[in-house]
Amino acid sequence: MPDSFAEIGTKATLVRRIALPEVLQTTGCRADRFDRAKWHTPRGVISVTGEKFMNWTTGTGGGGAIDLVLHLTPLDFKTAVLWLADTFPACSVPPACRPASPCGHASRVPVRDDAALPRVRSYLIHERCLPSALIESFIQSGRLYADEKANAVFLLLGKGKRVVGAELRGTTPRKWHGMSPGSRKDLGYFYVALSTSSRKVVLCESAIDALSCLALQQECIAISTSGAHPSPAWLPLLLRKGFQVYCGFDADETGDALADRMRQLHPSVSRLRPGNHDWNDVLKSGGAFSMSPRSQEVP
Repeated sequence: MPDSFAEIGTKATLVRRIALPEVLQTTGCRADRFDRAKWHTPRGVISVTGEKFMNWTTGTGGGGAIDLVLHLTPLDFKTAVLWLADTFPACSVPPACRPASPCGHASRVPVRDDAALPRVRSYLIHERCLPSALIESFIQSGRLYADEKANAVFLLLGKGKRVVGAELRGTTPRKWHGMSPGSRKDLGYFYVALSTSSRKVVLCESAIDALSCLALQQECIAISTSGAHPSPAWLPLLLRKGFQVYCGFDADETGDALADRMRQLHPSVSRLRPGNHDWNDVLKSGGAFSMSPRSQEVP
């Protein structure tokens, strides 16, 4: 994760212009039924005009996505920038490096390239310490593969197991992660499970964390939210179906803040905090965890 002043400044310039309605929706705020510019938030009623917002409840306002995140959450500037970059990865990449496909178009996942599969397999098994049998099973299923740039491609599945996007993870020395153009995280997700009968769901911030979580606790369904989101569009349906949902976001300020927000919006969700920074770190350290809310719930 970048932490130098220059890197944070570059990312801040890129993420500041993220559309404010997207930030509001991602943080669990509710659009007004009658006024498209008005949003109902935990801090009051906010109106949005272009890149400006005004909170009529508190009498304060600001401009840009970073200001809005700082207004809505307890995050500091650096953490807000990094959260925006992680949540909206396509917007945190310099324009010259972005895919040619414009945002908003239909999902277009990368073409499979089996010649690059050894690199992806080696990265996941040897660098990420994921069990080879687990990786091979998902490669065979077609839901995990390599593209021509040796990125690991994790397919997001929606209703009827339709592909609605892909989470990408760079496996070369120049590490990065993002989403394929047009991915619809509101319509589906990457998930892993060894048993279709499990009723326990753990929400993780990435596909690699979901795989790590399953390796650590095989009696669960692990879902990647592809970035920490307090209220994924599909979460209410899981809760209505009676699944016992745990928020397994990273053990850092961003993960804790957004997990708290998720629990405010969905009180039946329990917090499952990794013993290390994330579930892959737990796996690499040889750790383990219990699904017991008593031992994992954050006071």
